[in-house]
Amino acid sequence: MHALTRGQKAGLADLGLGNRFEIAIEVQTTSGSADISCFGLDADGRLSDDRYMVFYNQLSSPGGAIALRLQQGRASFQVDLAALPPSIAKLVFTAALDGPGTMRDVGQAVLRLGDGAQFALGGADFASEKAVILGELYRRDGAWRFGAVGQGFDGGMAALLKHFGGEEAPAAAARPTPTPTSAPTSAPAQNRPVSLSKITLEKRGDKVSLEKRRGAGFGRIHVNLNWNQQAPGAPRGFLARLRGAAGGAGGTDLDLGCLYELADGSAGVVQALGERFGSFEQRPWISLDGDDRTGAVSGGENLHVNGDHFDQIRRVLVFAFIYQGVANWNQTDGVVTITLPDQPVIEVRLDNGTSQRMCAIAMIENTAGGLQVTKLAEYVAEHRALDQKYGFGLRWKAGSKE
Repeated sequence: MHALTRGQKAGLADLGLGNRFEIAIEVQTTSGSADISCFGLDADGRLSDDRYMVFYNQLSSPGGAIALRLQQGRASFQVDLAALPPSIAKLVFTAALDGPGTMRDVGQAVLRLGDGAQFALGGADFASEKAVILGELYRRDGAWRFGAVGQGFDGGMAALLKHFGGEEAPAAAARPTPTPTSAPTSAPAQNRPVSLSKITLEKRGDKVSLEKRRGAGFGRIHVNLNWNQQAPGAPRGFLARLRGAAGGAGGTDLDLGCLYELADGSAGVVQALGERFGSFEQRPWISLDGDDRTGAVSGGENLHVNGDHFDQIRRVLVFAFIYQGVANWNQTDGVVTITLPDQPVIEVRLDNGTSQRMCAIAMIENTAGGLQVTKLAEYVAEHRALDQKYGFGLRWKAGSKE
């Protein structure tokens, strides 16, 4: 492992890296959180194709060349350089503080480049900046190289976007939804304003209401759970996990699921336990992708609600369950995001120190045709207690995922 210093550059081949690897970033903050992003730039250093800005509002680029997994102040980018089109000459990795404080208040910011190199900065390296360019991958003479940058910005995400030639969309404007692409395209798409809108539900009872798209429903409602896979007694920290300190099968296993009630009064559960994965195209119009036993899958666990049939849904209670691995929720570094087309991403963090194993995260409700999300942050022992608290009226029996 090479320890790089600010300004140092190295070829990926010299670091023992090929075209596919992971870039892991951790930013330790004393308050608020850090938004970690990747800007895919052209030969002039500009964001000429907004589909290659990968951040909390857009978790992947066309062709899967860059895929982002987010946690609290931590991120991992799965990078496939061979899948990038020739128009992308540089990938720049940044962090911007979301909330009070400056980069001087950061305990440490670390970028780890696969198993080849590590670049670390501390608060003493900065003054009043709110954001930083940590490092960049760039093409030079037909080969990819990495540069450790460490350049600060007085502004946050908006300042970074402007610096790279992007345009920020007004807060009320619709968030552009990228068109799925099975293979990289050689010609960049027409650039559009980028929405940096994000709603973090901080306190229990915080609500946000969303309206339908004009002439359509709510589209695919995507609920994502990500966490820090961590075995009991293993060294704390995201980079410790990436070094294998936690150990695969002994790590943390969180389950994402939901209780639902349909408009006709029928109710049920969608979860991995009992293999109740639901259905997106028919009742209950809610599906679970699968079961991530370790938290090592870059996409985490995902629920999808068919918002075009939201008139058939009365309410959806999103929950997570500690199946194994840690004593309380604060150790999971868990974060849930709720994403709808043309809407700001909604974020809920699981940061309570309780030892209760089940968390009621958020309620998604049909309110006279609108959609309302409420942060619940209620912690209970098990499914039956959750059901009784919110009155879904289901019958429960012991189950296992084995």
